[in-house]
Formats: sequence, C-alpha cells, structure tokens
Amino acid sequence: QVQLVESGGGLVQAGGSLRLSCAVSRRTFNTITRAWFRQAPGKEREFVAALSWNSGNTYVADSVKGRFTISRDNAKATVYLQMNSLKPDDTAVYYCAASGRGDYSTAPYEYAYWGQGTQVTVSS
Repeated sequence: QVQLVESGGGLVQAGGSLRLSCAVSRRTFNTITRAWFRQAPGKEREFVAALSWNSGNTYVADSVKGRFTISRDNAKATVYLQMNSLKPDDTAVYYCAASGRGDYSTAPYEYAYWGQGTQVTVSS
C-alpha cells in the first residue's frame, strides 16, 4: 500500500510564503505523476500543480502560476510545493496525490493515492 504524507502547512500573512512537502512510502509505477490539489470550505477540490516523475515536466494552474512552484527530490521521493505571494484566497486544505498515469490530469478521480491533507491559512 502506498502512503502519501504531507507536511508544511500553517498560518501565514498575505504576501508570505510556505513550502509543502509530500513524501511517498513506496515509489511504484502508480506514483509516476504527483500532484497537489486544494479544497476550500464549500468548494470543490481544485487542481494546483503536477509533476511527471519520469520526464520532470511540471504543470501549474493558471490561478497560481507565477506564485507557486512544484519540484522534487529524487533521492527522497518527495515532491514540494513552494508557495509565494500568498493571498487569503489560497486558504484551503492542500492535498498531495499520486497517479500511475503517464500524463498529468486536473481531475481528482484520476489519482489513486491521496495524503491526509494539510491546512494552509492566509490572513489578510
């Protein structure tokens, strides 16, 4: 069983930065695409960014482009989400996800594995 463990959430003022981490317990073919989603209260889960492990290609949602960056540490099998210039609208629970797809998807149902989520709160 693959487990994803997120860390790095917290409370930050608008304009500040946070870095989220997502470690995987076992790297398999089912974790070749890694992604971050977020879900604010009363809203649907929203795609934030994805990384294809084999190619290293990254994809970022338009809503966070230029502020958020997804990256990886191969040795640690860990994916990071660097979040800069945070806004109150970025407040949400952030989830790490993994998929065996060779191509990224913005649809949550395409991802088989999920972390428990980490709260990010941005105060104005």
